[in-house]
Amino acid sequence: MGTACVPQQPHHPDGPAPPEFPAVAPHASEATRLLCGGAYVDADYRDRVIEELYLHEQRIVAPSLGFDAARVLAHALRARRQELLWSAAVVGLWTVGIAVTGGLLAGLLLPSLLLGLAAWVRGGAQEPPFHRLFPAFVLRWAGRIQFTMYVFLVVAMAFGADPSGSGSSSGSSDSGSSYGSSYGASGSGGFDDLGLPFAVTVEPWRAWPAIGVLALIAWCAAVQRDGFARAFAAELSPQRFPDVANDPAEQAEGERFARLTGRIRREQHAPLIMYDEERPFCGAGAAHDTWVLAVELRPDEEQKRRQPLGNRVILDRIRPLIEQLREPAEHAGTPVRDRLRGLEIDECVFLPVEGLTDRDQAPYTPEAFERHWLRAVEEGGEKRRHFLRIRVGGWEEELVVTVYVRVHTQGRMLMLEIAPHVMAPVRQDFKRADHLAHRVRTGPVPARIASTATLVPGSAGRALVSLFRGALFAWRLLTGGHRSALPEGPALSVRELAAIDTGSTFQEMDVARYLRSIQDRVGRGVRLALAEAGYETGEFVQKIVNISNGAVSINRVEGSTFAIGEKASATTTGGPGPQKGASGHGGT
Repeated sequence: MGTACVPQQPHHPDGPAPPEFPAVAPHASEATRLLCGGAYVDADYRDRVIEELYLHEQRIVAPSLGFDAARVLAHALRARRQELLWSAAVVGLWTVGIAVTGGLLAGLLLPSLLLGLAAWVRGGAQEPPFHRLFPAFVLRWAGRIQFTMYVFLVVAMAFGADPSGSGSSSGSSDSGSSYGSSYGASGSGGFDDLGLPFAVTVEPWRAWPAIGVLALIAWCAAVQRDGFARAFAAELSPQRFPDVANDPAEQAEGERFARLTGRIRREQHAPLIMYDEERPFCGAGAAHDTWVLAVELRPDEEQKRRQPLGNRVILDRIRPLIEQLREPAEHAGTPVRDRLRGLEIDECVFLPVEGLTDRDQAPYTPEAFERHWLRAVEEGGEKRRHFLRIRVGGWEEELVVTVYVRVHTQGRMLMLEIAPHVMAPVRQDFKRADHLAHRVRTGPVPARIASTATLVPGSAGRALVSLFRGALFAWRLLTGGHRSALPEGPALSVRELAAIDTGSTFQEMDVARYLRSIQDRVGRGVRLALAEAGYETGEFVQKIVNISNGAVSINRVEGSTFAIGEKASATTTGGPGPQKGASGHGGT
């Protein structure tokens, strides 16, 4: 496993030691397992992963805290290889079957293509709009009905029925003679009733090879489905997934695969973040109540001694207070499983990707990062930015809360930036893949046979679509010129692609608890740093209270008139004239 080597970041001797918490390596986390399984469940998700991490190799990977994007890519490529293999086998069987049966199986191509088109029209959305859902419904049932009728007639023909409906072949003296009937010929109860747009003369004995080819196609579909189930029982099972060395997806050969996985594992967990200006926090999830606070640094008249106040001084005062969140309650008599005990704190530097001519030029070496880290912490640069990053990975790394904190002192002003981000849990269909695979493996034989039979009608359409998408990807890979393109920042995160919109009630409660705890400690740390350096803290405390309660920030308290409460108002009668009061909601 390749990892980025970074310099040792500061640790405060007076702060608590890191707690004993069952840490899980990113490549073995539950989030990684679910994302790897999602590559087998959803072809659209799999293709997006491959496009972002494999096709666009000029793009630096988004931060992948809590999971391993390289392993997700490995399973996405493996799932595609398996799909292309079985799709080629299915298309080959259809081609051979049409030739062997004298065109008899060609009549099944139209309903098969209709079923494949129905899936494309519906799209990958869990709740597609009506203008997609209704046409897909019509196409799907039209294909199913036509396919069933045609197979029924082929089976009837194999057992001696006359496909033209004009009589039986039992009186024929020449078993090898042709019925002389045409799919396009007139008749009742025969193939002409299906309205097929072609005419072929078929000998009756060819119906049996047609049935045999359909059986082989069904076998291919069953093996492909069972392969998905076997993967969840083997390398993707919770017991075997941590054993990355024996993961067959990781053993894939190829210079490009080895080069890209090495780059991903060097970049995804590094404290240096190369970003795109449009999405600087790509990979952290959805922004959650980002706010910026600015207060004037006023000397406290009661303290005659003042100390220098810089960005590092404030950060060093915040960090031990955040680390205290790991400590369990003093009266707790049993091991505490609160996720705050696994809270992670580090410092990261954001750099724009513009200016690089090659992806490998990104300064990920420890020496280069340390230079940027030392310079960025005390500067208020626009593009290079330093953040204190606080992260809580809850619900087996499915619910991730990350808070970026940045402080800056300039012109006797203190600016505090807090950018919380929340990564929502993984999609339900990815989490239910274990249950689906279990049903496939352990279901009764009649149910498995019926399930396999439903895969046959749309097999040709699905296989052709799969091969077309594979050919299109190969063409883009060959002609896109992505390897020689200028480096780009991450366009998307494979983890964000698999996230739902909102979590459960318990998860939302945990998000609120994590954020309130962290924001409270950050505010307290800044206030203590101001007080210890000899500056007033009243204005800062007032603004923190108002922001925490969702109210409008009050710039100054001294000499101002304000009222708190719904529909409240206040006026000042003293002085040269009336003054407007401030009204707001919430308490102080």
